[in-house]
Amino acid sequence: MAEDFSNGSNASTFGLSGEQKATFSGKVVDILCELSGDCPENCGDGKRNLGIVRDADNALVMVSKNAQFEFNGGTDDLLPYCNKAVDVDGLLIGEDPGVKAKVYMLQLIRHKGETEWSKAERWGEAWKKRNPGADGEGPWYRRDRRVTKQIDKEGYLGLGLEIDKKWIAENQ
Repeated sequence: MAEDFSNGSNASTFGLSGEQKATFSGKVVDILCELSGDCPENCGDGKRNLGIVRDADNALVMVSKNAQFEFNGGTDDLLPYCNKAVDVDGLLIGEDPGVKAKVYMLQLIRHKGETEWSKAERWGEAWKKRNPGADGEGPWYRRDRRVTKQIDKEGYLGLGLEIDKKWIAENQ
């Protein structure tokens, strides 16, 4: 059975499959650096996935989501803590509660030993800084240049513009 990290957790639950509250201490790391030794400065400046090496068992915990509604990852929330000791609170998510290989939904973070928590909600503001002039109505992804560029190239279905055109004509 995997270790229980739920004691003292204040994480919000979402009813996800195999969800477990989990609070623990560890070090924020660049995942690729940990696995390959390719270690740019400042954990890749937000261009690479970050994780946490958990103190209790030296496990590399993959942070796949922050506390915001969208599934956008936790890199923006972890980057200010690059190579630093932290306390985190959130949810370990995986199919079987006994399986150790789970991903982490980060909800709260602080420097190790501090008393005040920060909500893991930096992604929205970070996206706005990375996308100046993308203000407007509707969801962010309708204004994200990376998304619109991909749609212009591959279509909405990702299968090519001709298939999109055919599907739209058949389903209007």
